[in-house]
Amino acid sequence: MTFLRRGFASLTLTLALLPAVFAAKAPVSDDVYKGAIIMDAATGRVLFEDNADLVSPPASITKLMTFLVVHEAIAAGALTLQSPVTVTAADSKIGGTQVWLKQGETFPVEELLYALMIQSANDAAYALARTTAGTVPAFVERMNAKARALGLSHTTFRTPHGLPPANRKLADSDLTSPRDLALLSRHLLAQTDILKYTSVKLRPFRDGQPTGRIEMRNHNHLLGPVAGVDGLKTGYTAGAGFCLAATAQRDGKRIIAVIMGSADRKTRDLKMAELIERGFADARLAAGAPAAPVAAASDASPVAHAPLTPAERAPTTSGGDAPVIKFSIPWR
Repeated sequence: MTFLRRGFASLTLTLALLPAVFAAKAPVSDDVYKGAIIMDAATGRVLFEDNADLVSPPASITKLMTFLVVHEAIAAGALTLQSPVTVTAADSKIGGTQVWLKQGETFPVEELLYALMIQSANDAAYALARTTAGTVPAFVERMNAKARALGLSHTTFRTPHGLPPANRKLADSDLTSPRDLALLSRHLLAQTDILKYTSVKLRPFRDGQPTGRIEMRNHNHLLGPVAGVDGLKTGYTAGAGFCLAATAQRDGKRIIAVIMGSADRKTRDLKMAELIERGFADARLAAGAPAAPVAAASDASPVAHAPLTPAERAPTTSGGDAPVIKFSIPWR
């Protein structure tokens, strides 16, 4: 039996025997997160849950809803991927993780969507929200309206970026649950092209400009090391802990897994790798015929998207049902 050991900066995960362990319904430790869930993306069937209706801040996973509201504005013709976004002073003053937008700069919507999903840029989230709805409060109203339409009964958004409120009160933060995030992720996978952004590991921002160019690095360190992972979004604040809404596809089967409230990133990532293996093992054991995979984003989305080079994209399929996965997760 393989044990996932914590406390090492470099770790080899041998996962070939995990399906047999999960077939025996080995318990998942509840001391490494506040809540978690695994869902079949095609059917919505819950494969595992542990405190899945816990309500707590999602931190930057909030940006999944930000992406959805912007995507719907594009689909409706109110914006295009090439619509210019001119940075305001307010945009440039948003703290936390950012791409350091400067007042007066102009970027197309598409570049800011990459910054939103790869770099988790709070300044990009704020600029996109303001441009999409006229004001940030109006955008947040759209976020909450969409949450209600999707039946996300434990969700309230207060920002487009997930930063904590000035008073640091959890009750005044963006709030959601693992189950609601899984449902939101499932909708995004079926109805948008989000994987075209979340599967990118590296991408330059301000490419070709003489100053200010940065190399954006995806915060999801499971891209590549864990077979089939191609999204979706990480999050961290002191109040939220370390959170991750992940998805992976293998052999035509896609699962979604969400963890909220881990104490550190290493623990979160290792537990997520374990939950992904459990999800695929349980999906294979589910009764009935295999479900059809979620529709490809290129079929579901009306939004045209610039092509990516092979080096920019994470692998999305595995070499077998029970792979041996070796990876080293950077903990910087």
